[in-house]
Amino acid sequence: MAMLWKFMRVAKYSKAALSPKVKVRGIPTHSRHSSSKSVPSDFAANTPCSNTVELLGRAYPQDEYSNVTEKILSKVGKNLHNKKHHPLWLIKEQVKDHFYKQYIGRRGTPLFSVYDGLSPVVTVQQNFDSLLIPQNHASRRKEDNYYLNRDHMLRAHTSAHQWDLIHSGLDAFLAVGDVYRRDTIDNTHYPVFHQMEGVRLFSCHELFSNIEDGEGLQLFEQGHRTVHKQECHTMEAVRLVEFNLKQVLTKLMTHIFGDGLQVRWVDCYFPFTHPSFEMEINFQGEWLEVLGCGVMEQQLVNSAGAQDKIGWAFGLGLERLAMILYDIPDIRLFWSEDERFLKQFIVPHIWQKITFQPLSRYPPLINDISFWLPSEPYSKNDFYDLARTVGGDLIEKVVLVDEFTHPKTKKVSHCYRIIYRHPERTLTQDEVHRIHQAIEESAVRELGVEGRF
Repeated sequence: MAMLWKFMRVAKYSKAALSPKVKVRGIPTHSRHSSSKSVPSDFAANTPCSNTVELLGRAYPQDEYSNVTEKILSKVGKNLHNKKHHPLWLIKEQVKDHFYKQYIGRRGTPLFSVYDGLSPVVTVQQNFDSLLIPQNHASRRKEDNYYLNRDHMLRAHTSAHQWDLIHSGLDAFLAVGDVYRRDTIDNTHYPVFHQMEGVRLFSCHELFSNIEDGEGLQLFEQGHRTVHKQECHTMEAVRLVEFNLKQVLTKLMTHIFGDGLQVRWVDCYFPFTHPSFEMEINFQGEWLEVLGCGVMEQQLVNSAGAQDKIGWAFGLGLERLAMILYDIPDIRLFWSEDERFLKQFIVPHIWQKITFQPLSRYPPLINDISFWLPSEPYSKNDFYDLARTVGGDLIEKVVLVDEFTHPKTKKVSHCYRIIYRHPERTLTQDEVHRIHQAIEESAVRELGVEGRF
């Protein structure tokens, strides 16, 4: 979602070759990097300003902020959410179909417009500043994001387009796209995933028109901020916006997952939205968080040129919805080109029930790697990103299993367990050994660690 930095994060990785439209120039063959630098060498990261990355027809000069890798760049333009009969496309189309039919404008046309082809390359201003995220906020960290340079990045959420779409005069829209974040490695996390943003703005008449004796009600007041509302909102306006948002999302989730769905709402405090909610669904006996939402920060709405309106926004992760709806166990499968996976989603209509048949479950191969951390700043996401770059889709999970501080030298050691498993075939110990050795060598060379292997 837009104003919150707590959005649905689901990740996955692939070993696809570098896309023909992605060109990386001036990549050095060796370098070092820390949490304030990027994965270099053949991973396309920390490079001088004279080097450039050509992406989607534009060249971006690299600087000390650049940390995007070639394998991440190769994902740009894949647009799985627009690939017909892909499970992410099916989810997107189901949500679109629901909104088109459920919410009709005054002229009989759909109230919500849909934007699913916006460029994933955005400015830092779009991704953070326009959403009122402070300069010192942890969400801006290099170890969590993919920067092309100091001013441009791969969007970390579809909220990066919120301000621009409101500024263009839109009152109701859905924005869908691939988003990029450096993160942990497991069956539900991957550095490229897909989100859908929803925004709805209300004028005074639209919000209160169906309220008895609502003529005297107002959207704004000169009040004070509380945990329940912003200082400029009247309590009546906030309550109605909250109620509308809950209705919209409850109808959407029950329409997708069925009427037996249980929904619960939890009030949360975030610095950019008051109040905000987490929507959770009880599916097969478990409560699962699927989205975050809330009343929009009025300062954002005002700056985008809609000063006389109040609104809500939500953000949801398409992978998480698809994994629940189709019972897909591993997020890496969304990037699979195996016909055994893809053909299961070729259906005559988007609402047809699909019972996913798992591919053969191949045995895992487990290897540990231990090293002393460098004296310079170090982030676990640095190692996760490096492991993804070297091992790609062969790595199912990476977990920190031990952290040790030497009693005399005070040096800190990390031990990571890497689980290798190919989603489509059996791996041999020899090929895993070569990959694991390459990760060890790269960690020493690129991260400046001292190996204990």
